Amino acid sequence: MDHDFERIGRLLYKDGLNLERAKLGWFALERSTLYVWFEDSDKEEAINLRKLQELSTQTDHDVLVLVEKRRTLYMQGERRLEAQGWWAAIQRAAGSSGDTLSDQQLTEDDTPVLVERCVAYVTQYGLTSEGIYRKSGQKSKTTHLLEQFVKNARAVKLREEDHQVDDVSNTLKRFFRESIGESIFTHGAYQDWLQTSTIPEDCPKIAQYQKLFANLPQVNRATLKALINHLYCVQKVSDKNQMTTHNLAIVFGPTLFQTDGQDSKAGRVVADLVNHFVPIFNVDEQQLKKQLDEIVSIIKIRDACLMQSSQNAGDFICTVYLEEKKADCELSLKVPATMTAQELTNDVLYLRKLVTKERDNWCCFEVIDKEEMERPLHHTEKVLPILHALATDSYVVVKRNTALDSMLMYLGSKVADQKHGMVKFREERKLGLGTGSFSDRYFMLTDQTLRLFKEVRSNKPDKEWPVKSLKIYLGVKRKLKPPTCWGFTVIYETKERHEKQHWYMCCDTQMEQREWFATFLYVQNDGTIWPSDASCCRSSHKPSESRFGNVSLIPLRGNANEMRNSVAAFTAAPVSISKKV
Repeated sequence: MDHDFERIGRLLYKDGLNLERAKLGWFALERSTLYVWFEDSDKEEAINLRKLQELSTQTDHDVLVLVEKRRTLYMQGERRLEAQGWWAAIQRAAGSSGDTLSDQQLTEDDTPVLVERCVAYVTQYGLTSEGIYRKSGQKSKTTHLLEQFVKNARAVKLREEDHQVDDVSNTLKRFFRESIGESIFTHGAYQDWLQTSTIPEDCPKIAQYQKLFANLPQVNRATLKALINHLYCVQKVSDKNQMTTHNLAIVFGPTLFQTDGQDSKAGRVVADLVNHFVPIFNVDEQQLKKQLDEIVSIIKIRDACLMQSSQNAGDFICTVYLEEKKADCELSLKVPATMTAQELTNDVLYLRKLVTKERDNWCCFEVIDKEEMERPLHHTEKVLPILHALATDSYVVVKRNTALDSMLMYLGSKVADQKHGMVKFREERKLGLGTGSFSDRYFMLTDQTLRLFKEVRSNKPDKEWPVKSLKIYLGVKRKLKPPTCWGFTVIYETKERHEKQHWYMCCDTQMEQREWFATFLYVQNDGTIWPSDASCCRSSHKPSESRFGNVSLIPLRGNANEMRNSVAAFTAAPVSISKKV
């Protein structure tokens, strides 16, 4: 072993595929690399800690959990103090340790996590924002966000409701200008890049750029390619965001070269890289076209959402039930595009003047398939898209979540961000439900994926799905003849074909079903399944704009004629009504 180890020792481990028996292996830490000698193996395995998808602890810091792209490794010291020492050392090694690009927490593609997440966020929410990257955002917010990324980029979750596009874009610029000690082009080749921009002919210029790019360190190459790819996409929609190649070059030239903006050659380098993106970076044009098509789709969806949300909120009158689907429990009320499940629950409880108790735990449920399946909506989930997509035998109901207390108690008893175990499983046939039966299968749920193994000792998952793309419903269709009454249905919609795939899972006990469901909610919603201030779910506030002119939108406990007249009057002359508001 030709290494200078900082820490070495024997630890118990489980590899995530066989969790029945812990094995004993040798572990050694050198900088950001963890070397492992597993039991019955004479070869070392190297784990790049900066590329981990997740790093966490379980059971009061006794168990270390390392999640790689296709493996989860559980490590435990023979003594608690030993485990805590390893945890502290590995946490330091897995974090950002310096001011070079290679010292940052990285993705599998060798791009800093900060760059990958900021680029993805701007692509999703900011491509059509006028002046994107030219505007600076709020300095205090970008400073805080940059500090969070530098401290632990893996832990930062960018959300539209929490982060403004200009704050995220400015964080990316400040990272390249301030957080790394040298330009992405490196000190040694800095002047060569600038001089290349003065070459008059395109062919020799492109060839020189290709040579310089090939000589960059691996992380610098991956990062530069990812960034220029992003800028190429930004300028493709300059008719919306006004950020042409020239405008982007003015912004990113001084940023990437870390200069004061006086040297125009810095901007010309960035313009050249964007204009000649395909040949310089040897880009697959088919893949690039696919990427641009996806961006067009994102923009169309965003435009449609903005158009819908900008319409008068009174345009949407939807039916919701209280406690059960009965005529005297039905309410027709206005649902704006921004309304969350929690807000809808508050409105319904107020309008029915229902006296609630502290632990009633009222929430919205989506009920489908002739009441055979249902799911509680997360309190931040927008309800209008769900109401619009309901089938004729489906509805939304506000009722008590009787399982919530036990689920919260389970989550509070441990770091429940993962779960694994045997369940009875049945897959939907492609050509129909067929005559298949439920079989015992081993499942592993992490914050990234749901994995299916044919048996506990399987080395590779038989199937794997991204957990945040799944919808989980309590219940299984009766015609499938589920072996127990404690089942749930997993639905996954493929983005490419817009096809829905269904899987059915049954547990042996009700508590086991609740533990699985609680863990799904926990990992899908970043650890929050219920508002921290539970009293907000029993709000007594009055819903805003409960009337339009003299038309009652919500005839509480009225007869059928009153309800029909209210809705008919509103829909018959929406223009005249809106003029009165």
